[in-house]
Parts: sequence; C-alpha cells; structure tokens
Amino acid sequence: MRFDDSLKTVLSGETASGVGAQSAWRQLVDLIGRGRVPAEEPAIARLRILRQAVPDAVRAATARALAFASPPAALVGLFGEDALEIAAPVLRTATLDGDEWAAILPRLSPAGRSVLRHRRDLPDTAKRALEAFGATDFVLDHATPAVDDAVPAEPVVSIAPPATPLGETPFVTLGKVALGLPVVAEALRRVEVPANDPPRFEISDLVARIDAFNRERERPQAAPSYAPPPNVEDGFRFETDGAGIIGWVDGVVGTPLVGLCLAHAALQGEAQVDGVVAGAYRRRSPFRDARLVVGGTSDASGAWRLSGMPAFDPASGRFLGYRGTARRPRADESATPRRSHEAADSLRQLVHELRTPTNAIAGFAELIETELLGAVRDPYRGYAAAIRGQATALIQAIDDLDTAARIEGGALDLRPSIVPLRDLVSGVVADLQPLAALRGAVLMLHPDGASPDVDADDRALERLAARLLAALVGVAGRGEIVGVAIHAGEGAGLVIDRPVALAGRGDEALLSIDADREADDGEPLLGTGFALRLASNLAVELGGSLTIEPACLTLRLRAAVDRDMGQASIN
Repeated sequence: MRFDDSLKTVLSGETASGVGAQSAWRQLVDLIGRGRVPAEEPAIARLRILRQAVPDAVRAATARALAFASPPAALVGLFGEDALEIAAPVLRTATLDGDEWAAILPRLSPAGRSVLRHRRDLPDTAKRALEAFGATDFVLDHATPAVDDAVPAEPVVSIAPPATPLGETPFVTLGKVALGLPVVAEALRRVEVPANDPPRFEISDLVARIDAFNRERERPQAAPSYAPPPNVEDGFRFETDGAGIIGWVDGVVGTPLVGLCLAHAALQGEAQVDGVVAGAYRRRSPFRDARLVVGGTSDASGAWRLSGMPAFDPASGRFLGYRGTARRPRADESATPRRSHEAADSLRQLVHELRTPTNAIAGFAELIETELLGAVRDPYRGYAAAIRGQATALIQAIDDLDTAARIEGGALDLRPSIVPLRDLVSGVVADLQPLAALRGAVLMLHPDGASPDVDADDRALERLAARLLAALVGVAGRGEIVGVAIHAGEGAGLVIDRPVALAGRGDEALLSIDADREADDGEPLLGTGFALRLASNLAVELGGSLTIEPACLTLRLRAAVDRDMGQASIN
C-alpha cells in the first residue's frame, strides 16, 4: 500500500483509546497546526473521534502548544467547539481572515465569542459578525431570576457543534501509529507534492534552527531599550516616607518611581515590587535584593534589585520610612541569560520544535512498553521503558526551558486561584518517591502543622514545588532525610531541609553549582543550579520568594485571604 493511501486509512480508520488516543491526538493536532498535514475533512473527522477518548487536560495542553503556530481555520473551529478552558488559548492567538472568523462564530459558545471580543486585532468583517451575536450573547439564561416575575428572561442561544462520527474499533495498528510521526509525514510529502503546496517540515530544518539559535546566542546582543546610561550603571538611591511611598530618587529619572508604595506588591502604574518588600514593610525590617520591575523606555525601566534599611526617629522611635539603593540584577539571578525579547521568542519557538519529535518518541515507546498494539518480548519492553524514561526527562527539561523563556519574555500565563497547599505538596512528594528510592534517600512531608490555602496559579505552583523538591532530592545522599514542613501566616509556604551535598556554599556558589560539578543519577537534566534559579524566578512570578539559608530553603507564597474574616485562610 502506498504511503498516501495509508495516511487516508489512518485519518478515517479506527478510534484509538487510552494512551494511543492521546499520542495520536497530539501528533495529528501538531501536524495540522504546523501545516504538515492538510486541514481536510478526513483529518478533522479523525480528531473529533479521538477527542472522545482524550482527557480535558491533554486537550488543553495541545491547545496551549498551538499558541506559536498558525493553525488553519478548520482546526481553530474544532478547538472553538470545545470547553472554554480548551478553546480560549486558541481563540486568543489564532490569526484568520474575516470570512474565516465569520464562518466559525456560529459554532462558538457565548463565552468563546466573549474571548474574541477582547481582541483588538480582528478584521473588520469579524468584528461586524460578532456584533450580530449581541442579541443572543448578552441576555440572561433561565437560571437567573428576573426582576419582574411576569416577564421571563430570554435563554442564551448557542449553536451545538456538529455530530461526532463514531469509530469502528478501539485499536490501531503499529504501522498506522507510525504514520503520525514527523519523519513519516515528510516521506509522504515526497511521494506527491502539488506545485502550489507550501514547504513542509524536514529534520534538516530542526538542525538548521538549532545551529541558527546557537549562532544568535553567541553573537553579542544589542543593549536593550531600557539599558541605563553610563552615569547610572551602578544603580540609584531612594527614600520613602512612613507610609512606604517613594518620594525621592537620585540616579535615574524619578517619574516612574516617585509615588510607588513599597507596602503593596500589586502593579502600580508602570512599576511593581515583589512580596519580599511588602512583607518587610509590614514588619518594619530591612530587606535585601528584592525585585523591582519598571516599565516604559526611560533609564529607570527594566529589572532592579532593591535593598533598604528602615529609619526611626531617635527621640520617639516613630518609623520614618526606608533609605535604600537599587542595582541591576546579576547574570546568575536569572534562570536564562539576559537577551532581547526577540531571542526569547526564538528560544520558545525552538522549544516547540523540539517538543514535537520528543513527544512522538515517548508516546511510541509507551505503546511498545504497555503492549497496547500486541505482545512484545521482555528485552524489548525493557528497551522501550528506558527510552520512555529518558524521553520523559527530556520533555521535562524542554518544559523548563519553555517556562524560563516565558518568564524572560514576560509571557508567562498565570491564572491565580485558591490552592490547598498541603494537598498539592502531598501529591508532589508522592510522585517523587521513586526518585528518592533511586538516590537511597527519604523525602518526608511532616504530618503536623497547618494546611494553609495560597493565592497562586495551580499549574505553575505544582511545577515550582516539583522542580524545587526534585532538585534537592537529586543531590541527597544515601540514607539522608529531606524533610518538608508547611507553615502558615502572612507568608505561607514551605521549609525544606538543605541536603549535605549543598552545605558550605553561598547563594551565588549554589546558584552556579552546575559549572563546577558533573550531574549524577537522578539530578535535573539541566543542572541543580538552573533548577534553583528557575524555582526562584517562578516564585517571584507567583508573588513570593525563595530564600536560601544555611540549613534549609524557605519558599514563601502569597496566602489566600478569607474576605469575610479579613485574614489568611487556614484549614
């Protein structure tokens, strides 16, 4: 059978289930989104079949992965029909012409069309089409009580998605799964390529992208737009009043800084301080190397590290405010090297290209290991398990690079919610028990203590806790106990024992530990220093901080506030 005939069979054939369905879903969505497979009806029908067996979390992850691709209208419409948390990432970033948007709008829910109403880059045709749905989108449903019981409220009208075709069998052959791999897709392209067909993906393209990125990284970068002139390279000085409001600045333009209140970690105009400063202000205590980010294009713009000392009236003891200095962050205080936003975007694009073949390798190895497609001899199952484990570690490293690039480029998407800290940490500790067993160490969550709720993005917080604990367990010695304690209060968070292997190192030496030692079994693929820098920067993005102390590491997070009681929420 020819390759192109086999591809048609995969697109219109059986429905996979479980792991096979998830792997086929990821591959087919990526191939269509990247333009390697035409967005024809057989392909879209195949995705509708697979969607029934793919969990919401997997579908949401593939939707977020399309943010830097250019998915065709048929694929955008497919995701637009799904639940809002799955449809929103695609609807926020997709680029279509006005007629394509107009054809998709009737298939979206009112909430999905609301996402599009917040976009400012839609064509005029799409905006006019959205206005036509105002009569159905902006009304009360039957569950909302009307002001006048005699006048019933209109129901919200939404168009149901097309019926989903049914599959014939839950199994798919090994050959058909292989047809979803990018290498095989390239072989199919070479069989018959129309004259007007756009260029397809090639393995050589990936190699060329990696070489280009390495050349760009080694090339001296131009100074960013917020780089200060020579006379303020060393930083600036500032003073606040008793309310924590900056009233005097020397060394940079004071316009974006004067009036900034250190008592609040929220964004104020174009400037924002982190929670370390706000916590120090409440205690009237000194702070050091806290984070300040200033927007705009003045010489005060960009990232700073603040240090301040409280001042008190000698006669009355009254708090007078802070006197302090600010400096630019050092290279080791960032999870990724400082570079322009264009380079950060290039890294994120490269990460996306690496994730596709790595996911394919991991999924295919898992199919062999679990014998989903038929019996496999034990030695080959062992090989497949080893490949899957190494591919999984590589995927985690790729995800860490993606997170670091998003932090550097200011593109980290956070959705704060109320997160039970003990439940989340308990799950992470359970997941890391195999790693602790590999190292011969013990990872233990102390059962005593409070169970605070924190205000954070649950996905980002889980990644932060997992990467931080994995980095510490990965350097723990045989028989060593790594204890984790949860504390509550204004700064809820974790206190984690510092492994013996990290003893005797200062903050700077610990964050650059990868330069003077080789990685051992179980240690992070990108190094312990990178993992700690990433955890520190991610903690700041969540409104907290990571403090390295001689005997432990303390992760402070923003406690969720019980609005009825006006205090931190503790279960």
